[in-house]
Amino acid sequence: MLDLTPSPIAIQIGPLAVHWYGIAYAVGLGAAYWLLRREARFRGQDPELVFNGMLVVAIAALIGGRLYHVIDQWQLYKSDLLSIVLPPYSGLGVYGGLLTGTLAGVAYVRWKRHSLGVWADIVAPSLFLMQAIGRWGNFFNQELYGSPTNLPWGIAIQCGNRTQGYPCPADLASTATDGQHFQPLFLYESLSGFLGMLVLLYLGRRFRDRLRPGDLLLVFFVWYGTVRFVLESLKSNNWLFFGIPTAQVAAGLSVLLALAILLVRHSRPPRATPEPEQTPPPDARATPAPENG
Repeated sequence: MLDLTPSPIAIQIGPLAVHWYGIAYAVGLGAAYWLLRREARFRGQDPELVFNGMLVVAIAALIGGRLYHVIDQWQLYKSDLLSIVLPPYSGLGVYGGLLTGTLAGVAYVRWKRHSLGVWADIVAPSLFLMQAIGRWGNFFNQELYGSPTNLPWGIAIQCGNRTQGYPCPADLASTATDGQHFQPLFLYESLSGFLGMLVLLYLGRRFRDRLRPGDLLLVFFVWYGTVRFVLESLKSNNWLFFGIPTAQVAAGLSVLLALAILLVRHSRPPRATPEPEQTPPPDARATPAPENG
């Protein structure tokens, strides 16, 4: 089992602290940017649109993700409202970020008058890659862990970072771990992200002639939603919706909706593309018959 409890701060320069969480997501964004440009070229799109598009989507996703996390973990913020907007912003809810980021991305692509489906397929693998790298920020913050476990890859969580579902004895210091280990949900999501990225890249090349624009993003929602639905059952102290974890409800609905759209899309024949008019070659054109003199 892993007893390492790392510091969330990578570099401390006077009052300025650089957190591993921010570094992880910065690296994830950089990797996503590289993959986005690569996929844009592969699909015959302008890679120069990626930078501004990523800025718009990233800002929207950060706002939505932060809002979702604050609502989900309200007990951590209700007595200190300023911590919602002050650094280090160590909590983000994926579904909040996906919702606002997707809306911003759709608006940006529409504004630029490009194909939503084509750009959705360009974006989908990079979402997995960014998540796979960024989730390691949760490890340094001792976040995104599940129920106690005796598995060899269980991680230690200090008492000061425990959720209400797994409290420590009152006499233990905040840095103590009480010898307990927990499911590393961040690791499961990271590995799932790397594998999901590879699968989408493979599908986009192997079955390109059979897929329709936007299919890869729908597969992303099916994949991620299924993984998240399963992992939510390993957590406690969730934001509940009629007694069910809200993230699990969102995950289940996203999977069902994406599957329904895929089924409807592929149960219909593709739209016929009108063939261009063929101009007969010069030697095949009719020539007027010679006049009889």
